[in-house]
Amino acid sequence: MVLKLALLVAALVAVVSPAAALWPQPRNITTGSTALRLSPLFTISLSSIHGAPSDLVEAVARAETYARTDNLGRLVVGRGSSDVAAYQHAKTLSVLELSLSQGAKVQSITTEAQKPLEERDEAYTLSIPSDGSTAKLTASSTLGLFHGLTTFGQLWYENAGTIYTLSTPVDIEDSPAYPYRGLMLDTARNFFPVSDIYRTLDAMSMVKINTFHWHVVDSQSFPLEVPGFTDLAEKGAYDPTMVYTATDVKNIVAYAGARGIDVMVEIDTPGHTAIISQAHPEFVACAQSSPWSTFANEPPAGQLRFADPNVTQFTTELLHAVAEMFPGTMLSTGGDELNIPCYDADTETQSLLQSSGQTLEEALNVYVQAEQKTLASVGKTPAVWEEMVLVQNVTLSPDTLVLVWISSDDVKAVAQAGFKIIHSASDYFYLDCGGGGWVGDNPSGNSWCDPMKTWQLSYTFDPVANLTADEAKLVMGGQHLLWTEQSGPENLDPIVWPRAASSAELFWSGPGGNVTSALPRLHDVSFRMRQRGVNSINLQPLWCALRPDACDLNA
Repeated sequence: MVLKLALLVAALVAVVSPAAALWPQPRNITTGSTALRLSPLFTISLSSIHGAPSDLVEAVARAETYARTDNLGRLVVGRGSSDVAAYQHAKTLSVLELSLSQGAKVQSITTEAQKPLEERDEAYTLSIPSDGSTAKLTASSTLGLFHGLTTFGQLWYENAGTIYTLSTPVDIEDSPAYPYRGLMLDTARNFFPVSDIYRTLDAMSMVKINTFHWHVVDSQSFPLEVPGFTDLAEKGAYDPTMVYTATDVKNIVAYAGARGIDVMVEIDTPGHTAIISQAHPEFVACAQSSPWSTFANEPPAGQLRFADPNVTQFTTELLHAVAEMFPGTMLSTGGDELNIPCYDADTETQSLLQSSGQTLEEALNVYVQAEQKTLASVGKTPAVWEEMVLVQNVTLSPDTLVLVWISSDDVKAVAQAGFKIIHSASDYFYLDCGGGGWVGDNPSGNSWCDPMKTWQLSYTFDPVANLTADEAKLVMGGQHLLWTEQSGPENLDPIVWPRAASSAELFWSGPGGNVTSALPRLHDVSFRMRQRGVNSINLQPLWCALRPDACDLNA
């Protein structure tokens, strides 16, 4: 009985201890049970890094500020008041020293974050002694140091003016299981101000999400100002104030890069392009055709006439211009939900096919080949939705990244085709599912991907289910996605956070995590997000959050 009680106490301490509240969970971590206070004069030292880049200097300043101002009370009954006896006479930590491994090249966080996926080095080691001596954070890249700073910041709590942790010494050796950990945001169906994107990037960096998949344009609006193609935004944005200027894009890319995040922009083609008809009606088939349900998956109808060589030239020049705005190595050309009846009914397309002697399928292949050649010429790795592999008979370059979205059941077929995979399955990772139907005159309508995908469901996803060992190597990672038919600035944070953090841990720490032990940690990151101005929602009543496991199904 005594042994069982001791084991129970140890388990409870592990669940609620500060070190156990890290998100994503480090892949290798050992902790002690000694309290340590943060000195009021605490500093983070860069003295051993000669020529530290400005974004690392700024990241250090933010980390120091967060440590002092998060003011997060521990999620236990009493919010940490019972910790006073443990920390009141504890040693104090005055310095965290950052260093790069011997021989490491000093590059900016941004430069490291924008490297090709498999060339990024995100590993770090963190050691915090219990005696108040200097803590050490070491990595082979500034990107790794940035992630280590993120982990360090999650260790600390505040009570009655004291900032402390309870679980030193702490020793962490950490690196991601997968190189791609993303969040997709659709800013075409509804517009999001730059400030909302900044805040989202801040939240992403808190949980080590490293790719912002920006679905910036679609059939409903074209809010992206592209040099040389400014008529698209002038005529396709909802309003002149609802445009991402070239300067906005530059600032967003810089803001993201400084937080360890690459930006993968998506210009979805040839479908989802009805809005281009506002500037170039001659390029778009079935524009505004009715009933829209015959010619598109959602209103308004309209797709690029890809059989027209002029459209192909327009598209490749547009992609080239967009590629110059985004310094990262990935760019998505979409390719989903192509509506064939639209082209069957389009007189111009049928005339073009007849004169060229091509089938629609052959014309599409020529168009896609031109897109991919353009991206290769500017050093971009193409990304496409799964239909480009599983539905359309087109030739893709072998380095193409394929986003599997229709169903997780489709992953195996994409892997068998030999393409690298980004998990984006609607049955696990779509944040808009369960919001009810949004199409008018349809009182009994539901969202097509009902029910809501909870954080627990996405957390239990297995990225390599049914894959062979060789096929599993094709998995680059995955992401949550927010399509915004029913979302805007008003509900952005609550619908994304903290649910999107579940895939952040899944693809950093690897699959197999336990939802019971994860929940207290996810409460913690959600509360910390709110302390930093992100309106992350409650996952349970506060009574449950303060009592780990008490609200489990069979508790």
